Amino acid sequence: MYAVADTHAVIWYLLADSRLSEKARVAFEEASRLGEPMGLPAICLVEMIYLTEKNRIPQELLIKLRQELDAEDSPFVVVPLDEQIAMRVSDIKRAVVPELPDRVIAATALHLGVPLITRDHKIHVSGIETIW
Repeated sequence: MYAVADTHAVIWYLLADSRLSEKARVAFEEASRLGEPMGLPAICLVEMIYLTEKNRIPQELLIKLRQELDAEDSPFVVVPLDEQIAMRVSDIKRAVVPELPDRVIAATALHLGVPLITRDHKIHVSGIETIW
């Protein structure tokens, strides 16, 4: 696995949105070039469903993600939230990263030993290896 991507990074990647940083875009492209999947924490799927329900992202984006996940050469692999990742959440201090979904995403990258693609400044200063 090349890296783990947070929810906004995945959304902006799928939309080819300019809010995705150049370094993040290059990381997605490099992972694809190397044939290494990008980790997509399961909680990101939950967040995207929630954002769709609140009309913050279009339903078509979920359809596009589903198609990407179903493709044989998918750039993503869903990373389930398991006991080991759950236990790593305590390694990301709530005082530094207060939002639980963000802590779960960061714990996923920490557990897998790969960088996290995120714009979140709180995660950047937490000591987790990030790409942005």
